[in-house]
Amino acid sequence: MQKFLIEGGVALEGEVEISGAKNAVLPLLAATLLASTPMTIRNVPRLKDVSTLAAVIAGMGVTLSTDEHNNIHTDTSTIHTFKAPYELVRTMRASILVLGPMVARFGEAEVSLPGGCAIGDRPVNLHLMGLEAMGAEIVVEEGYIRAKAKRLKGAHIVMDIVSVTGTENLLMAAVLAEGTTVLENAAREPEVVDLANCLVKMGAKIDGIGTSKITVEGVDSLSGCDYTVLPDRIETGTYLAAAAITGGHIKVLNAAPDTLDAVLQKFREAGAVVNTGADWIELDMRGRTLKAVDIRTDPYPAFPTDMQAQFMAMNAFSQGIGVIVETIFENRMMHVAELKRLGANIRLEGNTAIVAGMPNLKGAPVMATDLRASACLILAGLAAQGKTLVDRIYHTDRGYERIEEKLSRIGAKISRVNEA
Repeated sequence: MQKFLIEGGVALEGEVEISGAKNAVLPLLAATLLASTPMTIRNVPRLKDVSTLAAVIAGMGVTLSTDEHNNIHTDTSTIHTFKAPYELVRTMRASILVLGPMVARFGEAEVSLPGGCAIGDRPVNLHLMGLEAMGAEIVVEEGYIRAKAKRLKGAHIVMDIVSVTGTENLLMAAVLAEGTTVLENAAREPEVVDLANCLVKMGAKIDGIGTSKITVEGVDSLSGCDYTVLPDRIETGTYLAAAAITGGHIKVLNAAPDTLDAVLQKFREAGAVVNTGADWIELDMRGRTLKAVDIRTDPYPAFPTDMQAQFMAMNAFSQGIGVIVETIFENRMMHVAELKRLGANIRLEGNTAIVAGMPNLKGAPVMATDLRASACLILAGLAAQGKTLVDRIYHTDRGYERIEEKLSRIGAKISRVNEA
């Protein structure tokens, strides 16, 4: 099994190019199912999750190819089945995103109940209730969601909680529904905005993009387009955290600073000097003391749950005490036990972690439990004294493109090794 071997204590210095956003490209791949003509998606990261969802839509019959720049080209005229099987869907919850587009365009879909990271219960009820409000007949049996509709009808849908994938699925369903659909309490994340902008380019009529109330006027058909994925704000934040935790200096390129306001504010509170341009962010921690910060995760534009683990690693090495409250996922503190293996001083009370900084943590063997936990442990390994061995790095490969290569270029001593 592959692991990361990290020798800590090196201040990182240099430039890192940010990849396209994982959480944007997945719904965009699902959106290609709506296109009646060929489509191209650019700035696609080379990630396990991307290849998984590509395999899901290719399994339905979509003609899919990738060029030398990893741009994905799709043609849906060859679709021959409306089923997304368990063998593919079980590894990734985002596979549920094919449900809305398939029902909207073809009138039926059969999608396995999804799997993915064990970070908490993310029920698909919102997706199903919204589709039923739009006239779909849905049954859940034998581990599959089976949905049918002659043509979806516009509806007024108020979502109980803010759900990114729920908003995306219902938005994709609404663009081909008959009449007007209103989505209230919609997610406002940049990745949702990216999807909406792509749908508009395909011919959809959408108002309220980037707000909690989205209004969609259904159209009869959508055409393919050429669309470029926005930069990954979580990858960006992770590399900035790598510089902060090691007392280094980094400039991230091909970034989207305006999607990271809450995160950049916390880096400044932690003692870093942060400067931004149109498509770059520079963080300087040289000669400065890393300070503990308080974090509370909430839906965008508040602090993202996907950066919680990285800031916990920073707090573990900082001066002072930081309190981290996780409000999105109930099981997203599994990295606490692994950080303690390095000597971190963390007290866990439900979904609140009280972290007392300990600057001289020691490397140890640790195990990643989910995607962002893996990033947390890599960051901790970069700052710890001695060697850290991170197991189950297949989680990392789901969301970070060539992370060891990018970190090595800015001075990190990290390598991918094969160990039993």
